[in-house]
Amino acid sequence: MSEEANPFESLQEQIDDAAAFLDVEDDVVERLKHPERVLELNLSVDMDDGTRKRFKAFRSQFNGDRGPYKGGIRYHPNVSRDEVKALSGWMVYKCAVVDIPYGGGKGGIVIDPREHSAAELERITRSFAKELRPLIGEDQDIPAPDVNTGQREMNWIKDTYEKLEHKTAPGVVTGKAISSGGSEGRVEATGRSTMLTAREAFDYLDKDIEGATVAVQGYGNAGSVAANLLEDLGANIVAVSDSSGAIYREGGFDTAAAKQFKRETGSVSGYDQANEEMTNEELLTLDVDLLIPAALENAIDGELAQDVQADVVVEAANGPLTPEADDELTGRDVYVFPDILANAGGVTVSYFEWVQNRQRFYWTEERVNDELERVITDAFDNLVEAYESHDLPNFRTAAYVVAIQRVVDAYSDNGNWP
Repeated sequence: MSEEANPFESLQEQIDDAAAFLDVEDDVVERLKHPERVLELNLSVDMDDGTRKRFKAFRSQFNGDRGPYKGGIRYHPNVSRDEVKALSGWMVYKCAVVDIPYGGGKGGIVIDPREHSAAELERITRSFAKELRPLIGEDQDIPAPDVNTGQREMNWIKDTYEKLEHKTAPGVVTGKAISSGGSEGRVEATGRSTMLTAREAFDYLDKDIEGATVAVQGYGNAGSVAANLLEDLGANIVAVSDSSGAIYREGGFDTAAAKQFKRETGSVSGYDQANEEMTNEELLTLDVDLLIPAALENAIDGELAQDVQADVVVEAANGPLTPEADDELTGRDVYVFPDILANAGGVTVSYFEWVQNRQRFYWTEERVNDELERVITDAFDNLVEAYESHDLPNFRTAAYVVAIQRVVDAYSDNGNWP
């Protein structure tokens, strides 16, 4: 792999590429390439052994033209200022491409959660929530889970905020447990939108999803759910991976059994159904019909993209391809369906959760899934229309053309103040 790309620079390049096909003033485009504000924090938290440790943390609010800032909080050693800026920007355009009334935000703590007890993680999370309190709120900025966070952390943030504000505010975060105001279908939503995007893509390209070979890089929540749902459509999941490595089986895996093995052992490595173990890079270059990068950003750079053999790529992760990889795959007629559509199920069902919290009226899982399918398929149709009508080079550019135009329209309607 070559030197890792800066995700924020990748985002800005993607915006520039799409803006070239739109009638938008240069100063407006420049505004859309930078966050409105970024909070940087140093959290001092007591550990179980009585020592006190410092943790760097961030929250980026990128653009609020279309509604409250919205986006996850991740716990990872590689969290950085530029990463959260990029992720918050991708959230702006993700919300816009599926046409839900949110802006974009993102946050994170520089931490390896595996090195801390549940009690330490609770204190760290509540310390972060206390510092975020002036910025977040049901109509201001609404955090959600991301890498290495989930219902537990969202419940802690919600509880901290409600205690400090002396009010009930279930809509201050999404991705909560059902018992705390969460939504049915939220845990599976990102994987479900990945499946829906793949299904629509294969239909549009006149390919058969039944019998298609699939490799999934990153067998966490999104990757495993997408694999299971694609298996239900008749696809053949031949390779999966996590941070420990990848496994391959020519005849395909039982996706639920592979997930259970990972749940019990902490890794897919060693799963007895596998014929072969390989690296993540080897998985990404397998000759398959569909490749799903579902781990972290920059998984495929320009150099590795030269060896990618998949016919279709559907991005379940945020920013898994660098701009150089995009150029390489576009030049070889590999169809890439971008993250801001494919993994938008998470924020879409987060929006449904927020709506339910505000109304204090909760939907069935069937309704959630039906509404999600409508949103994703409508967004896919808009993507195709932009791709064909503007004669665009690839579907990522098409997604940004749709999304940027919607943000520009909201900005224009609102006016610039002061």
